[in-house]
Amino acid sequence: MISAEELSTAAWRTSSYTNGEGGACVSVADGFPGALPVRDTKCPEGPTLIFPAGSWAAFVRTVKGSA
Repeated sequence: MISAEELSTAAWRTSSYTNGEGGACVSVADGFPGALPVRDTKCPEGPTLIFPAGSWAAFVRTVKGSA
């Protein structure tokens, strides 16, 4: 389980699709073996979703394949 303290000090990176127009953008935090925390870039103090790393990788592959 990833603690709130760990998330508060995580190094977040923003999606390359983020722009200044207020679109639906996400940030992810690397460095959590087997898991990937995801949050809304516009609301960094809001909730964080934690996905299994393999599930997130499959999601990204699918999205890239349909673009």
